Amino acid sequence: MREKVGSDLLMLPSAAAFVFDDAGRLLLASHGDVGLWAAPGGGIDPDERPEDAVVRELREELGLDIEVRGLIGVFGGPEFRTVYPNGHQVGYVIAAYACAIAPGSAGPEPDGVEINDFRWVTEQQLSELSTTPWTPIAAPRAFAWWRAHAR
Repeated sequence: MREKVGSDLLMLPSAAAFVFDDAGRLLLASHGDVGLWAAPGGGIDPDERPEDAVVRELREELGLDIEVRGLIGVFGGPEFRTVYPNGHQVGYVIAAYACAIAPGSAGPEPDGVEINDFRWVTEQQLSELSTTPWTPIAAPRAFAWWRAHAR
């Protein structure tokens, strides 16, 4: 695709996993390409269902098996545009899912390529991290969803 459009803006469908632990803390990942903290996730492949994409991405990036609990919302707009270090411009439309770690899954293990680190944070701790521009938009909705639906 990039051979045809170069660095021009591409709009990409993606999915993000807002994974919560039993204490109501959110899993954030340090994304190696931009060095910022955000919910883990990634692009949706052709013919892939968004829920399947978020499960696949978490397995690939963090070695986690997750359970999707519900759709938090679909997000897009100027805060969801990224210019990567190589100059490629991407505008993401993100399906954000509330998730929990599946029983029996090992703890998070960053792949060292897309994800360099992870941490569990409370809503108050979010402001202490250097996050993507979209995290402060989506994360409060994720915490609100979790408080309303956690079982």
